[in-house]
Amino acid sequence: MALVKHSKKACTVNPLKMSQPIGGSLAFMGVSGCMPVLHGSQGCTSFGLVLFVRHFREAIPLQTTAMNEVATILGGLDNIEQSILNIVKRAKPDVIGICSTGVTETKGDDVDGYLKSFRQRHPELDDLGIVYVSTPDFKDAFQDGFAKTVKKLVEEFVPQYDSPPQRAPQKINVLAGCHLTPGDIDELRDIIESFGLEPTFLPDLSGSLDGHIPDDFTPTTLGGVTKADISEMGKAGWTIAIGEQMREAALALEARASVPFQLFDRLTGLGANDAFIAFLSRISGRPAPIKFRRQRGQLVDAMLDGHFHFGGKRIAIGAEPDLLWSVGSFLTEMGAEIVGAVTTTSSPLLEKFPAEEVLIGDLEDLEQRAHGVDLLMTHSHGRQSAERLAVPLYRLGLPMFDRLGAAHEVTVGYRGTRNLIFSIGNIFIAQTHEPDPDTWRQDFGDADQHGPIVTESPLVQIEPVA
Repeated sequence: MALVKHSKKACTVNPLKMSQPIGGSLAFMGVSGCMPVLHGSQGCTSFGLVLFVRHFREAIPLQTTAMNEVATILGGLDNIEQSILNIVKRAKPDVIGICSTGVTETKGDDVDGYLKSFRQRHPELDDLGIVYVSTPDFKDAFQDGFAKTVKKLVEEFVPQYDSPPQRAPQKINVLAGCHLTPGDIDELRDIIESFGLEPTFLPDLSGSLDGHIPDDFTPTTLGGVTKADISEMGKAGWTIAIGEQMREAALALEARASVPFQLFDRLTGLGANDAFIAFLSRISGRPAPIKFRRQRGQLVDAMLDGHFHFGGKRIAIGAEPDLLWSVGSFLTEMGAEIVGAVTTTSSPLLEKFPAEEVLIGDLEDLEQRAHGVDLLMTHSHGRQSAERLAVPLYRLGLPMFDRLGAAHEVTVGYRGTRNLIFSIGNIFIAQTHEPDPDTWRQDFGDADQHGPIVTESPLVQIEPVA
């Protein structure tokens, strides 16, 4: 059990967390034909756009209502209306996702009222999906904005059924948390489809931000789950929620369509994946395919090989709560010790985290707790801290702008967990210093001066070479 603390500093130094509207925008990017919009100043959007472009190295669709000083004081109705009309004219999206920002939340814009008036004035756009999410960036964090957006997508597009609809048992909903990369989602799709099930991911970043080159240019998202797919989620046999952050969205889907759900707080580690495979086997009525039995054996072997290098290692981690829980829990299972844990926002998982303390703070707090560690784990903004501490950095989470392939990192499933062992274990091995002739002379002296070196057995001597 961990003691959860909040940083009491007067200001944030080297921030760890990102804002709610950025998390909400990322969730909208997993919806096909969507244009995310930040209701705020142009600067709010430009910072988020730069962050996503540097991380994914892709063209990112992100627009703004371009609020200035006068519009902020008088209200943003005209800006929202003009933004929607311009986007429809130029991009022709299926969905427009609007996230609020601190400036418009402080003003108190009634965006729901604005959209109601807009619908009345423009009945020709009734088929256009418009989703508004309240995501003030002066509270909560990236994970919260992502979770709120997924819940709102469910509430907007999944019909409210008075009685349970006819089920399609082979169809499975998967609510994917923000700690999952497009590569993770691809791996989960492969696992679920191997049981004869048909998964619908919400959001589906593997369709839009997996780094593929489209046949034609599109100003909206390149792929992902469609609005029609979301509307059919109420007819699925089960919902799988991955990450504690997806609990509210799963409950909303259950309330609207009575779809039962199973929540997995992590899919990194042997026991977590055993439970996941067993659940898929049970709901599909099929035994686990042979390939997963082999992958499990490979993971167990990797754990045996790796525990020599993980045991007793001291690690400091800074990440969003679900990512912190997923990776940190597995590292302790491998024998490592989490001596510093810093996160961005509250979560029910934090009290159960395997460390003495979890602090909701920033990267300065993480650096202070990381003295003497063997490894620092956080996103790319932690690289200066790692240099000052003279410890290796394992880049984890978003943004990861100084390495290639961030979107294709896989840490879920048997294979993803195995690869995580290899990646981190190799960092530990690289820090191990092999003995060389100089250290040998320092430890044992010169044989010519100090005579023969005698082993533990008095019957065996190694004579110095003449």
